[in-house]
Amino acid sequence: MTLSPSVNRAWALARPAAPHVLALMSGVAAALAQPPFGLLPGVVGYGVLFRTVDAASGPRRLGSAALRGWWGGFGYFLVSVIWLYEPFQVDAADQGWMGPVAVPLVAALLGLFWCVAAVIYRKFAGPGVLRALLFAGLLSAAEWLRGHLLTGFPWDLPGETWKAGSALSQAAAFVGVYGLTWLTVAAAASLSLEGQGRAGRRLALVAVAMFVGLWGVGASRLARAPDGPARGPRVRIVQADIPQVSKYDPAMFAQILGRYVDLTSRSGPGLPPEVIIWPEGAIPDDFADYLAPGAWTERAVADALLPGQTLILGGYRFAPGANGGQEAFNSLEVLRRTSDGLRVETVYDKYRLVPFGEYMPLDGLAGRLGIKQLVHVGDGFVPGPPPTPRRLEGLPPVQPLICYEALYPGFSRQGARRAGWRPAWIVNISNDAWFGMGSGPRQHFNMARYRAIEEGLPMVRSTPTGVSAIIDAFGRVVPGKSLGMGAFGTIDGRLPTALPSTLYERWGDQPFAVFLLISAIGISWRRERRKPV
Repeated sequence: MTLSPSVNRAWALARPAAPHVLALMSGVAAALAQPPFGLLPGVVGYGVLFRTVDAASGPRRLGSAALRGWWGGFGYFLVSVIWLYEPFQVDAADQGWMGPVAVPLVAALLGLFWCVAAVIYRKFAGPGVLRALLFAGLLSAAEWLRGHLLTGFPWDLPGETWKAGSALSQAAAFVGVYGLTWLTVAAAASLSLEGQGRAGRRLALVAVAMFVGLWGVGASRLARAPDGPARGPRVRIVQADIPQVSKYDPAMFAQILGRYVDLTSRSGPGLPPEVIIWPEGAIPDDFADYLAPGAWTERAVADALLPGQTLILGGYRFAPGANGGQEAFNSLEVLRRTSDGLRVETVYDKYRLVPFGEYMPLDGLAGRLGIKQLVHVGDGFVPGPPPTPRRLEGLPPVQPLICYEALYPGFSRQGARRAGWRPAWIVNISNDAWFGMGSGPRQHFNMARYRAIEEGLPMVRSTPTGVSAIIDAFGRVVPGKSLGMGAFGTIDGRLPTALPSTLYERWGDQPFAVFLLISAIGISWRRERRKPV
């Protein structure tokens, strides 16, 4: 049977695009393996992308590999950052047009990291099966750069594919999420060589054995978790279900504050909480104005608290700037209720700000293009000093993280080294109302829980619209101690116990550096010289 000339011509035109389509779909599949989608067979997408890039040949192989790598990254990030559409709809009249532009633009820019990794791979890959490890090292290194370059954007790292709190996610306590990224990509790439001779089968078996071993170690770690109820301080998380658009309506502020105050002062079944946590931006303006002694807002907050109770909440802080103006900080304040009113125990200013959300990179050019930042606070926020833990009266020492900072591996570890001592828990206040009700808040929740696993520290997470939860030091949600999307209420519970320092807390990303050195063997060690596999 022969095909008609028109079909042959169509196939001739479409055939050059086939590898790029395959690369695009491999990236989409890998992204869909991530929570909240959880389609784990999509992990093979990393292996498919490896084979697609590996197949680039001819005098233009580097350009072809670059395009295939970019298409893979574009597909991956298009799914991962689809939630970026939502923040622009908060002020749809002024910014709504940017939503449909931002999602593919950000995906295209982030895809350049995978593009560069693909080019370097195709330039230096040898003929042996160890080239799978080289691909894993280069893609993992590209992801590390994505998490660090220009303040970084480590959203949906491949190592966070495994649901936080699961057996496989426990590997982050030993090698961190970047190390787990290398292991994930290396396994997928190795399995893709299973049908490529004896060496390919051996490498695939090693990959399977490695993941079975990681699962076993993780399951054993979870099985040794302390039994019995937590005995830490009594905690209350307040989730008032405040949509982001409401915060910019001054007429609604009294109602918003009333919701927080009402939930704070409610009586529970047991003893009253010792610490109460409101989310990021709960006070959507200057702390100094709303919490000034004698202000009705200060009295309302103070009356909601019992003497000795501590309130952790998010808001804005203004201070004189270097040029005579005012600088704005996205801040967390810790207030203690005393017999005389509210006393500020400590203030933490957010260190890692969201580009285009909280500050404007290249603000002159962006302004000429009509691009505006999402947060309506002057010229944007100023970053605070690097994170350090804080000591609180009557409570275990804590490491504050505001929203986006919970994406970054090692922040608590680095803060402990700056201070010379380790915190006992992490408090993460976040304003996930920006992300709408789609995949964004659920992705953020999974990623934040990896910080608990890496550091061996429990986390208390408060958001205005969900997901809020008490999380143990294994990254698991304490049963019955969470509020999902759009829920209104409180979470009362005990702070879980911290674990001894994890290997990641002691070593940081050194295991990841070792993995990258192993990947370099794929360049120099070519045992199978007779023919490419």
